[in-house]
Amino acid sequence: MKERSISITQFDRQRLDDLLAVADEFDYRDRPDLKRLAEELDRGHLVDSKAIAPTVVTMNSRVCLRDLGTDEAMEYTLVFPKDADIEEGKISVMSPIGTAILGYSVGTIIDWEVPSGKRRIKIEALSYQPEAAGDYHL
Repeated sequence: MKERSISITQFDRQRLDDLLAVADEFDYRDRPDLKRLAEELDRGHLVDSKAIAPTVVTMNSRVCLRDLGTDEAMEYTLVFPKDADIEEGKISVMSPIGTAILGYSVGTIIDWEVPSGKRRIKIEALSYQPEAAGDYHL
């Protein structure tokens, strides 16, 4: 599959770069999850928070996903690792699915490797995106 461009707000990029810098400081940069996140960020197109399309998954977005292999619907909030709580539906941007959806738009189908194998996921909707709601500080 050809890699598609993703959009990342400058605010999110800065905070994610800070997260990776801390990982570097503690020699965790060789972890596969951190490498994949860094790769995604490197290919991302930077967009001002006020100009990002309301259909793009940004940090703290509430996203409705569908696993196309099982037809299972899921709803998650994409958060930073310290805020992750699967029981509350909050997934870390460093999780395989979290990294996979960052920067993609509603309607996108993503093939992504997870611990149990390859999954095919469709981003069906955003029930909340901070930037669209005017919450530029989240």
